[in-house]
Amino acid sequence: MSDARAEGKAALTAALQPVLSHLSQLSPEGPRTAAALQDRFPLDGPVLTEVRALVEQGLVEGWLCPREAGGVRFGRVAKPAEPEAMGFSIDAVDMDGPGPGHTHPQGEFDLCFAVDGEPRFDGRPPGWTVYPAGSWHVPTVSGGRMAILYFLPEGEIRFEGRPG
Repeated sequence: MSDARAEGKAALTAALQPVLSHLSQLSPEGPRTAAALQDRFPLDGPVLTEVRALVEQGLVEGWLCPREAGGVRFGRVAKPAEPEAMGFSIDAVDMDGPGPGHTHPQGEFDLCFAVDGEPRFDGRPPGWTVYPAGSWHVPTVSGGRMAILYFLPEGEIRFEGRPG
């Protein structure tokens, strides 16, 4: 890993510490949890202002989402076994359409930033989206482009078609 990429990922993970500490105490219950996260960590608050600046830097410098598949750029910020990740995988995507369908065995917390246009993630505006354990979806950005950080408890995700 290049020094710039390692430094960028370390800075982003450090900026995310208050978020990760809070997420580690939550159960992903869906919209109610997302609303509570919006209140605690608003997009224009000091924590997410810093996180957003690092995400934008990572996109420009290419270290945040260095890989591409199916028109979606993506990358891993931290693995769940890394102590600073507090049991979550932290991944990033840069997208402007649909991604691959998947199931969240333990749920998923998504932090969505508008990059271009007036994007919506699965019909929701920028900010927090939360999926409960066992949920499935095809992640889709419409109306523009988004950078999304997603936090998976223990890194659990299954890329698959709609179950049943």
